[in-house]
Amino acid sequence: MLAVSVAMILVALIGCSTAQTFPAQRVSYSPGVNPAWYVNGYVESNATFNFEQSVQGNGYFMTYLYAKSGNVAVKNYAHGSGSINNEAVLTYYDMDKKTHNVYSDYNDLKSNCIQFKETNSMVYAPMKIAVGTGYYAANPVDYSSLLKERTWVKNYRAGTNMLHEVEYAHALDKDLNIVAKENFNITYDPEIIGFSSTKMNVNEDMTDGKAHIGVLQASTNFANDANAINEEDSIGGSNTKNLKSALKNPAIEIDEDYWGTYHIEKNMTLEVPYHLIQKKDDWLPCCSGGFADMNYEDKKPFKSATGIFDCTCFKAATQAQFPRVYTKP
Repeated sequence: MLAVSVAMILVALIGCSTAQTFPAQRVSYSPGVNPAWYVNGYVESNATFNFEQSVQGNGYFMTYLYAKSGNVAVKNYAHGSGSINNEAVLTYYDMDKKTHNVYSDYNDLKSNCIQFKETNSMVYAPMKIAVGTGYYAANPVDYSSLLKERTWVKNYRAGTNMLHEVEYAHALDKDLNIVAKENFNITYDPEIIGFSSTKMNVNEDMTDGKAHIGVLQASTNFANDANAINEEDSIGGSNTKNLKSALKNPAIEIDEDYWGTYHIEKNMTLEVPYHLIQKKDDWLPCCSGGFADMNYEDKKPFKSATGIFDCTCFKAATQAQFPRVYTKP
């Protein structure tokens, strides 16, 4: 006989809000450019999602979880027959804020975070399950599926991919903790702050199965890429092809396989910070390159005293450039 214990699943969706402060003038841009740019306006949108799960029982199970916030994503998939005791929490956060004041520096802030925590205990056993009231009630379905669970986390801004997978296992006790986040804060033009962090912690006991651990870090990251702040141009979208370079010339590559019965502990954290501060030049900054990069043809119309528009650093003259000429009456 099949004994099924009580299963409880609690899902909570908390907070989906958008705040806008006007007056704001919307500016039209060509296709492919984020249209949510405002002059003299403030726009903020954010979404949060909390998922809590508790499941205990015997039978056949299959679970699928996927979440993507900006340039970070998490996926978890599991199936098998036998008994399961699972506790899981998923936390999702996505925030986009733009402050475009006409008399001060524009500021754009993008912040995304996903956290997934799981405690999972599974034991394989062949199961026969009667389904419905017809043929399969009298002829139970035979499930004989060894245990499998596959989890990966990707941080496209950092160019990071972490993977953990267990297959063909007869028993699995696992604690898993994943955190992926990215922030990009740009103030036009003095400062850019980019930060990405990816963490995967695994503590498990596997019986008669196969475990795989993989880490791939691209040699090029996008912590300083302003285009990644736009959904249309996000690295997780149209620019994903840029990450193919990680397979050809990775900065970090880890590939591990374990067959049999093992106790495995892995604590992996990878952070990619970026900080740029650039000084804003005053009006007519010839000596620091303000006009030095002008084309020669563009400089021609500017005719004035030496050191003003010709980009030669001004030095105090020892005598007047155009001395006064006195003539006798």
